Amino acid sequence: MNPFTKRILTVGIIVLVTGIAFYPRLKPLLESKAEKGAEAAAKPAPGGGKAAVEVMVVRSHNLDEKILTTGTILANEEVEIRPEVSGRVTSINFREGDYVRRGTVLLTINDADLKAQLQKLMSNRKLAEDNEARQRRLLEKEAISRQEYEISQTNLSGILADIENLKAQLDKTVIRAPFDGNIGLRYVSLGSYISSSTKIATLTNVTPAKLDFSIPAKYAGQVRKGSTIRFTVEGSEVGRTGQVYAVEPKVDPETRTLLLRAVSPNADRMLVPGAFAKIEVVLSSRGSAIVIPTEAIIPEASGQKVFVLRHSKAESVKVEIGTRTDRSVEIRTGLQPGDSLITSGIQLVKPGGEVEVRNIL
Repeated sequence: MNPFTKRILTVGIIVLVTGIAFYPRLKPLLESKAEKGAEAAAKPAPGGGKAAVEVMVVRSHNLDEKILTTGTILANEEVEIRPEVSGRVTSINFREGDYVRRGTVLLTINDADLKAQLQKLMSNRKLAEDNEARQRRLLEKEAISRQEYEISQTNLSGILADIENLKAQLDKTVIRAPFDGNIGLRYVSLGSYISSSTKIATLTNVTPAKLDFSIPAKYAGQVRKGSTIRFTVEGSEVGRTGQVYAVEPKVDPETRTLLLRAVSPNADRMLVPGAFAKIEVVLSSRGSAIVIPTEAIIPEASGQKVFVLRHSKAESVKVEIGTRTDRSVEIRTGLQPGDSLITSGIQLVKPGGEVEVRNIL
């Protein structure tokens, strides 16, 4: 080991031994200085000490007690157009997507054989009517028995019934729109042979639109015919309103929910059947109530309180709360319209302490 390294090692050992010897005497002095430094850091800077807060002016609002659920948009009326008789399609009188009026002829089926049968029956009716008239005159002269006359009368009645039946069959060869609406995609072509199982198209009326939705069974007594709903649909943030017009008379035992149906105006036809809807069901509505943000409430063992700003100082006020949502809470007692409520920076506020208002809502 060289002389220089020996000197360095010797000095280090001397310093270590000296520190160990004098540490018990220096320890109280070091601790006292650390405590004084902490106290100095904890004291507010001269001229400071005001808590920065945001304030909201308390106002009265309409308050609705509501529940959230989901539902499905339905058509006002919807039907699959199908024929009642079999036959070959002779004309198609609509285009896919057309808006049609009630009674519009959509499609016709070949009726040549039915018309031929009707023509034959019309001729037979003429003969039967002449025979019945002749037999009636003979009966009046007592030239024939009443039984012979009734036979001719029965023959005429049978022919007339057959004629009415054929006319009904002929009427079924002309398919008409049962109500106003939009015709959907076509599934047959000109010349196709169709039967009662053949789907021709779908006719849909969406003005107004209907909504099906369910609510938990515990609210069954609070929602009834005439209750108001608010909703939005997929792809749109436009709020719409509706009214419950039908309620299922029993609760579903599997889901413990109650099915309801509402109706909503749809003049713009933007509510498409089958779309998903987010629904708010209004259970009750109050004309005037004080509602504040949830974060302004401070829970205590004996209830809740808030801080209000009075004469540039924070004042603690006990409040009684009512209906609560995820963002707001109703105040039943403790606040009045016009009070300045502290909504943020509450953790820095002390009763009677001065505050600095950064923003007024």
